[in-house]
Parts: sequence; C-alpha cells; structure tokens
Amino acid sequence: SMSPQTETKASVGFKAGVKEYKLTYYTPEYETKDTDILAAFRVTPQPGVPPEEAGAAVAAESSTGTWTTVWTDGLTSLDRYKGRCYHIEPVAGEENQYIAYVAYPLDLFEEGSVTNMFTSIVGNVFGFKALRALRLEDLRIPTSYIKTFQGPPHGIQVERDKLNKYGRPLLGCTIKPKLGLSAKNYGRAVYECLRGGLDFTKDDENVNSQPFMRWRDRFCFCAEALYKAQAETGEIKGHYLNATAGTC
Repeated sequence: SMSPQTETKASVGFKAGVKEYKLTYYTPEYETKDTDILAAFRVTPQPGVPPEEAGAAVAAESSTGTWTTVWTDGLTSLDRYKGRCYHIEPVAGEENQYIAYVAYPLDLFEEGSVTNMFTSIVGNVFGFKALRALRLEDLRIPTSYIKTFQGPPHGIQVERDKLNKYGRPLLGCTIKPKLGLSAKNYGRAVYECLRGGLDFTKDDENVNSQPFMRWRDRFCFCAEALYKAQAETGEIKGHYLNATAGTC
C-alpha cells in the first residue's frame, strides 16, 4: 500500500500580512529601568493610524520589529531586546501631534558607539509609512552606557603641561577657509597664526583627507609651520589635526 501523504493545512503556521505593532510594542504598564535608554519622539500619525500604533511602530522599527511576523521571531527573546512605547501624550496646542516615549534595553547597543546607537534610534524610522512626521525631541542615556565610552585620554592639565602655558586662558583658532586650501597654504596660515601669538591652531571638523589636501600632506606642512613658529618665538606651539575614526 502507498504511504499516506502528509497534508499541510493552510491554516497552520504564520499568516502573512501586516501585524499591528501595538500588540507587541505598546506597553503602558512597563516600568523603565535605570539602564534603559529613553527617547521622546514627536510623532504625527498618518490619517486613520491611532497614536498608540504610531508610537509602537517607532519602538518596533528602531529595535526588533519588522512589518510582519517572521519565524525567527521565535528564536529571539523579544522581552529582553525589544523597544517599548511605554507612554504617549498629545502635544498641547497642536493638532494630531503626540510625544511617544520609548524605552530601549541597554543590550541593543554596541558599547562605546554613538554611531551604532543613533543608527538604531534615528536611522531606521524616519522613512516610515505609518507616520506623517517624526522628530527625536529628547534622549536619556544612562550612566551604565556612558561609562562604556573611553573619552579623552587626558584633560586640560596635560594640555597645559605640553604647551607649558599656565595661569591664563589658552588662545587658538580654526584655519579658514576650512575647505579648499592646499596643504602648503594651509601650513602657511598655521605658521602666521602661531607666529602672531596664538598658542595653537586646529583643523575644522570638515577637514579630513580630501583630494585638495591629503591628511599626510597637511601633517607635514603643519609640523613644519609649528617648528618654525616655535623657533622664532621661543614658545611651545600646537596644532590639533582631525583624525576622526570611521566609528566614534
């Protein structure tokens, strides 16, 4: 006899379709933890979308949610990792605007990475269909997350020791125009500033290693300018080079 056929019923398993975010991500009973990152978003829902759904959508899309149920949801501890919209209130004097408060568990974020945190909180959610408008109004970052950032290796005292300048404010400036100078002319401006009495000069934050002035060339010309100004003034001078990392 033939083996019985295995029949798959259409009703078994996940139903395809858009699931309401508020079923999972709107949790008004949630009590925030000291370690949660808290965000306040101003939201304007699309017509017909309840504010709770809009707030939950922001919490979902900036954490563990996607537009439908996927089988791998069952492999994830949502209670541990999901963002939660725990409170929502209308904005006084504004029509159809609400403040949605969202709590994120600390474990969602890479330690010491502003880039990773903001990619989640303000990166993913701004092209979102359920919302007509969205703005991040406020953010509470817990001490436990702040402590994962190493911060500057030393403070003003070490800067004063390096420059041998005490008992007065330090005076410095940024080289302008910030974009477009050749490395040689940039170095020339650094020299004139330091020779003229400034303690230090610095790169504008827009200056990295662009085609008109590569980082290495700038380093060489700034060093030359600095040594020349030091020799002529008898003072220690400084230049702060922008060495922005790919992740910060």
